[in-house]
Amino acid sequence: MPDVIVTHPDFVAVSITSTVSSVASEKRFQSHLTVRELKGKLEMITGASMDSMKIEVFNSNNKSIGKLTNDEAVLKDVLENGLRLHVTDPDAVGFNEGDVEKYEMSKEEYESREDTVQAFKKKNKLGRFNPEVQAKLAAQEQENKEKALKMNVGDRCEANTPNQPARRGEIMFVGETNFKAGYWVGVKFDEPVGKHDGLVEGKRYFTCQNKYGAMLQPRYVEVGDFPPLDDDLFSDDEI
Repeated sequence: MPDVIVTHPDFVAVSITSTVSSVASEKRFQSHLTVRELKGKLEMITGASMDSMKIEVFNSNNKSIGKLTNDEAVLKDVLENGLRLHVTDPDAVGFNEGDVEKYEMSKEEYESREDTVQAFKKKNKLGRFNPEVQAKLAAQEQENKEKALKMNVGDRCEANTPNQPARRGEIMFVGETNFKAGYWVGVKFDEPVGKHDGLVEGKRYFTCQNKYGAMLQPRYVEVGDFPPLDDDLFSDDEI
């Protein structure tokens, strides 16, 4: 049986595919490496030249989430465990990216393999495969559903997500989404403290000004009498 990759905070575990080589593999790299240093290691793995290779990043759903273009970026800042790096080399002899079909492992194929990070976690009951973690996640999903069913578009609300100050706004969307399972709440904040304009991964859930919108788990959102915060309520003569 192939070696199982054990994840560690000092390492990032990813799968590697390439148009230069037909071999797909899973590797772990030290998280303090730069993208340039990663390319040097990928050159030995795939045969692609580190000076001309392109690296595209795919998530667990085989959806492209971007490319590694900054050679000075540190891996811990741009990668996480479970991603797939697809390596291409435009300078390879006879290479035409438009003519080459990228290798994309299906979710079913990945889950059936025994030499993956996910298989290791399942076997050792780690992360989301830990029964205690599963029970906690199930309770959170139930709480999200119960709260979401009591919310309506147009309700005023206050969001209190971890490590964020309280933010007020208006509910613009309530329901299930394509980007992640479970119930989510779309909020248009009163100030530009969000992440987008209601468009998430190519699908529009609501419309607002850019950086005013966010999708939140319902358990972090309270509905009620939350008027916009007015800085003018306080006099300049009072401190």
